[in-house]
Amino acid sequence: MTEEPAVHQDGPNTGLLLFLPYRAMERRVLDAVHAAGFADVTPAQARVFQRIGPGGTRLTDLAEQALITKQSAGSLVDQLERAGYVERVPDPTDARARLVRLAPRGERVLPVATAAVAEVEREWVAHLGARRTGALREALLRLREITDPWA
Repeated sequence: MTEEPAVHQDGPNTGLLLFLPYRAMERRVLDAVHAAGFADVTPAQARVFQRIGPGGTRLTDLAEQALITKQSAGSLVDQLERAGYVERVPDPTDARARLVRLAPRGERVLPVATAAVAEVEREWVAHLGARRTGALREALLRLREITDPWA
């Protein structure tokens, strides 16, 4: 006899409980990026920007990962390119394709964002404790196995 999984009916659903801390971190990172002199980055641009891989990423993949249309992703990448954060380069694996990769100005944003993420995570550990934070990360990594096709 298998046990039914527990479904918690009290309070917000689990998806919302996962989303709220993410949005709080996103806001803190964007505030830090703006304070560091990159005030022209919008939340929508940041959601595409953060999905650009180290060697560059195709526009179609950025759109799919950000859950937006290719046209919307293209518009956001155009804005980021005009602002000097990204550049489009040929894809070395496919002569017909192009990659979006960070330009030097975009590279300068990374340490600012990384430091802001680390600060928020330190605050969360201080609030939850190391054991609970570790358990939370373990559970989220397990969920990622079934929810993140790009992992």
